[in-house]
Amino acid sequence: MRQKSTMILVLLMAIVLVLSACSGGQKGNSGGDSGNANEGTANTGNANSGEGKSGEQVTVTLAGWGASPEEQELLSQTLREFEEKYPNIKVKHEVIADQYMDVIKTRLIGGEGPDVFYLDAFEAPALMELNVLEPLDGYVTADFDVADFEQPMVDAFKLNGATYGFPKDFSTLAMFYNKKDFAEAGIASPPTTWEELEAAAAKLTKKEGDKVVRYGFGVAPELARQMFIVQAYGGQVSDGEGKAAFASPEALQGLQRVVDMHLKAQTSGEPKDVGAGWGGEMFGQGKASIVFEGNWAIPFIDGTYPDLDYGTAEIPTMNGKKGTMAFTVAYVMNKQAKNKEAAWQLISYLTGKEGMKTWTSKGFALPTRKSVAAELGFDKDEFRGALVAGASYATPWQAGATLPTIMNNFNNQFIDAYMGNSSLEDAMRKAQDTANKEIEAAK
Repeated sequence: MRQKSTMILVLLMAIVLVLSACSGGQKGNSGGDSGNANEGTANTGNANSGEGKSGEQVTVTLAGWGASPEEQELLSQTLREFEEKYPNIKVKHEVIADQYMDVIKTRLIGGEGPDVFYLDAFEAPALMELNVLEPLDGYVTADFDVADFEQPMVDAFKLNGATYGFPKDFSTLAMFYNKKDFAEAGIASPPTTWEELEAAAAKLTKKEGDKVVRYGFGVAPELARQMFIVQAYGGQVSDGEGKAAFASPEALQGLQRVVDMHLKAQTSGEPKDVGAGWGGEMFGQGKASIVFEGNWAIPFIDGTYPDLDYGTAEIPTMNGKKGTMAFTVAYVMNKQAKNKEAAWQLISYLTGKEGMKTWTSKGFALPTRKSVAAELGFDKDEFRGALVAGASYATPWQAGATLPTIMNNFNNQFIDAYMGNSSLEDAMRKAQDTANKEIEAAK
């Protein structure tokens, strides 16, 4: 994740204010009143739509980051199908290979941003607050069926009651477990509670002398994987004003259980402890019997470790509560888009049932629409079913515009506590205080 530049944001706000003042059909509000923000734009033929005449050919620019060749072909296929259905709209697709958000922000500043672009939930709060995105509620019709989306994914792109994007796909985290290791340890089924996870990890951990050669549980000691654990006992990552709040007793209660498995029970380790780069590799190499990973791990494991006998299950409950993370990306519309009605037509197709079915048909990405997941069978899929099941209760990887600062400080100090170099309470208090000083200084 990238740290936002304060100067970029200041410049962006200034430009937006100028553009908003000059825009003939737009109100210069913050997006809280979606009716005002969409005034004059929701009907074909308005001054801002670029489609003054019925059937007039228009071009919509679409920007996103790169993906695998297989995913790129799926997107190309989806866009071809869209253009066949709407022959008066041509899509100009651009792949931004490096520094995606920096490029997007720079182009928005220059008034040359794409009409439609990808926006990660992590980055969404900052852009929503800056009033550079078009609220979409005024464009939505009944047949778009907003209720069909997994609710946490839609909520990640809302601010003050307005919706600024619709999610194109997602992944939650699920528990990946090695079936052979489980059988050898006499574990009949995957753990469903944290207590069962602790017990299973103890049985699965393998040592040669004093050296651990296989951990029962592989951990990624970073906020992106620990946020739902912070919440398990009622803690929160940030308060309502954007300040870090993860050093509370409630937040520490969940995090302490993760640390204790490493320092006290010695049944968990992170990938670098065994020379691996990430959890999927640690798992595939047989150096962890359990890891929490997302949909991306399935093609990696199947392609790199084809003989590995593994399964997936929902992440064990902690404090009696289900929890997991959700990583999602939306299509959003530039508030200064020249062809807004056509841009909405593209967004509604790509995130509608027809377009989403094509895009997610191979399972590289999971559909955010429940009906599409069911139609494609992902909700009952041997490996992806657990990921889909977690969507309804997942915590999106998002915590306001200050999350990059909060994340950096959390990660720096949590690993220190995880390695036993300081107490968890001291580490988190230091991280929280430093984050809040940086947040205050950036105002």
